[in-house]
Amino acid sequence: MDETVIEAKQISRYFLASKKGLLESVFRREIPIVRAVDQVDININRGEVVALVGESGCGKTTLGRLLTTLETPTSGEIIFKGEPITEHNKAKFRGKIQLVFQNPLESLDPRMALRDIVVEPLERMNLSSAEKTSMFESALSYVGLDSHVFAYRRPSDLSGGQRQRVAVARAIVSNPEFVVLDEPTSALDASVQSQVLNLLVKLHKNFGFAYLFITHNIAVARYVSDRVAIMYAGKVVETGPTAQVMTHPKHPYTQALLSAVPTTENKDLVPPVGEVPSLINPPSGCRFHPRCPYVMEICKTTEPKLRVSEGEEVACWLYK
Repeated sequence: MDETVIEAKQISRYFLASKKGLLESVFRREIPIVRAVDQVDININRGEVVALVGESGCGKTTLGRLLTTLETPTSGEIIFKGEPITEHNKAKFRGKIQLVFQNPLESLDPRMALRDIVVEPLERMNLSSAEKTSMFESALSYVGLDSHVFAYRRPSDLSGGQRQRVAVARAIVSNPEFVVLDEPTSALDASVQSQVLNLLVKLHKNFGFAYLFITHNIAVARYVSDRVAIMYAGKVVETGPTAQVMTHPKHPYTQALLSAVPTTENKDLVPPVGEVPSLINPPSGCRFHPRCPYVMEICKTTEPKLRVSEGEEVACWLYK
């Protein structure tokens, strides 16, 4: 588990605030920029599950898309098993890196039969039709679906849980080394969510995939992950072993997230106060300082960097 599969170094992704931004800039003399991911470092080892946790709009999905080469970083570097990923070579990593999207109904082509959907990642490989069929049947078997029953059905013929199982089958059919799971259960009914979560945990145990599990639900992160990274307004503000972060959270934002999780001990829920900041014009200094109960003057002017504190990394001036 010590071998690093994928690593991001100071990675950023900025977008124009609107499609008209470039035209507007002619008159405003500035381009409104969304800093969706801003100088983030993250690494994931072989066989490790890292949960990326944060509120909606904090940049989690953009970071996942960067790591799967679906987005090109504005700056910074992504390294897969020691080799930097560039625009010129990223196609060769596509079979080794896969993404399961949040909503399977939107990510699966409604016009395609399930067999064609699942084997699509194999098209760039030099495989015979018989080999593709065998890999399709194995992938569906792993996710608990009968290939003979489902091979020529369309996504509209399936339930939400079945569609997500097909999306997972498509992700694992090429035997990848790294899989990004972007809120894989949030679009499902509560009764189905646990089934899909258990499936993902089982596949991880059987195949040892490295997972980045993106979620806004810190309770889910506690269940599935070895290590957790807390993201806020485009920045990673805390990272460490899941059990340690959950029991001894250091960053005030992590503390606020955990205080909003119902447990047998915690019945007086206290969600984070205030509004999530704009990624176009984020606060100076620490981006959490307008919502932080422990804010100091330095928090308003100087951005804290991730630093090691008792086995975790935390970006907070409370830990010098």
